[in-house]
Amino acid sequence: MAEQLALVIGGTIGGLLLLLLIGASCCLWRRFCATLTYEELPGTPAMASAAASSGQQDRPCQPHARTQLSRPPDVPFVVPPSLQGRDWVPLHSGEWTHAPWDSCPASELLPHTTSGGLGDACMVGAINPELYKFPEDKSETDSPAGCLGRLWFSVEYEQEAERLLVGLIKARHLQAPSETCSPLVKLYLLPDERRFLQSKTKRKTSNPQFDEHFIFQVSSKTVTQRVLKFSVYHVDRQRKHQLLGQVLFPLKNETLAGDCRRVIWRDLEAESLEPPSEFGDLQFCLSYNDYLSRLTVVVLRARGLQLQEDRGIVSVFVKVSLMNHNKFVKCKKTSAVLGSINPVYNETFSFKADATELDTASLSLTVVQNTEGDKSQQLGRVVVGPYMYTRGRELEHWDEMLSKPKELVKRWHALCRITEP
Repeated sequence: MAEQLALVIGGTIGGLLLLLLIGASCCLWRRFCATLTYEELPGTPAMASAAASSGQQDRPCQPHARTQLSRPPDVPFVVPPSLQGRDWVPLHSGEWTHAPWDSCPASELLPHTTSGGLGDACMVGAINPELYKFPEDKSETDSPAGCLGRLWFSVEYEQEAERLLVGLIKARHLQAPSETCSPLVKLYLLPDERRFLQSKTKRKTSNPQFDEHFIFQVSSKTVTQRVLKFSVYHVDRQRKHQLLGQVLFPLKNETLAGDCRRVIWRDLEAESLEPPSEFGDLQFCLSYNDYLSRLTVVVLRARGLQLQEDRGIVSVFVKVSLMNHNKFVKCKKTSAVLGSINPVYNETFSFKADATELDTASLSLTVVQNTEGDKSQQLGRVVVGPYMYTRGRELEHWDEMLSKPKELVKRWHALCRITEP
């Protein structure tokens, strides 16, 4: 009797284990099939009716009824649930394609909001106009303190005709000496300061709109050695011209590259009323970035140079040298400007200099004249640095650079003739 009871209990337990094994096998098989094919998401009639009722109140247009199509016989996969709303139509080649999207999207594809309305909702994939707006041009509104005004112009050079086309566009925020301003602009192509072109006078406005065009005939071999000069004047009642400011724009290769017109703006600068020094003057900017350990020099222009013109065609360049304990560290040169006693460069140079080296470092800027036969002659030199090497304006320029990190400090300096032993 006990043996029969043991057999019954053993058979019952074995049957239960067999059923559990079969159920586990079925679950694993279903999960394996689910990874290979898409399955339709489960939904209840209650959820569908709720979505339909909320969509009818807020939907701007009622979508037409769509029929659920089965999988086409030639498509070897199951359409995912997100694409089951599309209608598939046959083509003549035996392939299948989907019909275009409905003009009114289904409500289940739209995001839901707490208010239930679609006015604040944004469809996924909609274009955001804020991303396609151009950055606002602040060149007419942002001007530095003490600005004398700003001038807009365009430059284009025609290589075949060898013509320089200059467009005078407009000026803004001119500082007139009286209540009213009647500006005009004179255009020079330096180094020739005898001939100029002149714009029309705009009456009683500090924001004139010129829109005038001028042509200079200049050779392609010398155009990169020339400098455009814009002198802005105020014409008073006695027709006297009072200078408001000027703009000097060197014609570099990168500016004239291509056959397209380039629109440029520059701030007006006051003309220096001080007479040039005996050997001329040099204007440059200094800046030091303590974070990058970088010393920057911007060579702007020179004036009143004493050229040796009896030696044929001459050109002038500036050599910038970084010194440490009066020992040469590194040297850089500007481009050469042909035959001008007032050359304009506007070239930037950077040197690597640690902050601990500034007490023993100095900068030497030498103006050099080249003549025929590759001969050179030094016209003058300026040395700026700490108290160890300089005094006066040169020392003030160096100290101001250190007190204003990452700012360009601009000054004129008189050239000193180098005494040869």
